[in-house]
Amino acid sequence: MDTTVTTTAEEKVWGGGNRPLGASYGKLMMWFFIVSDALTFSGFLASYGFSRFKFIETWPIADEVFTHVPFFHGTYPMYYVAFMTFILIMSSVTMVLAVDAGHRMMKNRVILYMFLTIIGGAIFVGSQAWEWATFIRGDYGAVETKGGRILQFVNADTGERAALADFVVPQADARVEHDRDNGVWFEAEGTLPTYTVEEVAAGLRANPNILIRTETINEEGEKTILNREESLDKIRDARLVVEGANLIRNEYGSRLFADFFFFITGFHGFHVFSGVVINVIIFFNVILGTYERRKHYEMVEKVGLYWHFVDLVWVFVFTFFYLV
Repeated sequence: MDTTVTTTAEEKVWGGGNRPLGASYGKLMMWFFIVSDALTFSGFLASYGFSRFKFIETWPIADEVFTHVPFFHGTYPMYYVAFMTFILIMSSVTMVLAVDAGHRMMKNRVILYMFLTIIGGAIFVGSQAWEWATFIRGDYGAVETKGGRILQFVNADTGERAALADFVVPQADARVEHDRDNGVWFEAEGTLPTYTVEEVAAGLRANPNILIRTETINEEGEKTILNREESLDKIRDARLVVEGANLIRNEYGSRLFADFFFFITGFHGFHVFSGVVINVIIFFNVILGTYERRKHYEMVEKVGLYWHFVDLVWVFVFTFFYLV
């Protein structure tokens, strides 16, 4: 008699039997994946934060790096990134509406909101690809010193960045890049930059309104600008021209910044792309009536959990890379 009472009480407390907390096996496994992935992203962002504050005096300033807006070169810093964030958050809203419509067994509304979610995700992925392309290509160009420091150039009259193309003095001697087609013995080498260090140095000497800006952040929170004499002396340390950013060199400043940017935003972008692909599959299943026949739209809810997680991670990535 006592055993029966105890068993009944335990069943009421458990409330799920083989479904803990009333969650299905699929939803439970999705939560396990989200928690493990959250720990992975936490490790990446913690590493980024440690590296940034260790080299905080030479870390690039986000407002000067992420100035790219389509058709408006370097005019509105951070605006396009804010637009990307808004699109991704709105796609999370449409996903919530799709899940709610699924609970109500409203097939047409699920189709509509899933379609809007896919469009939002595709816009975000495309925007991130465009941002990567502009980040890799670069805006102004810089030179790297023998010690690995980046020297940028500014216009003394306006205080704004000066592109190498605005002041370099082309030299008469032609540079030949080794390849199999121009008659020079082939050697493995990277693509040559547009200008040589000698051309940049000659342009600096010929333009008295061009000054050098170093990586070091001063007390005002801005990069340190050298005077004319210091600029002419500093250019002697230059050893190569840097255009854009990659995993080896970075015209915006610290190499670690570019490494973390490509790795973390790329890892998140892969998650978003995967989410878009999964959403497309679920979208067509909804159109085919797969979940109508099952009498539930739990699959939409499970992919919705993943999509909300991806959106939440981007909020942290956006904060760490672009705002802080």
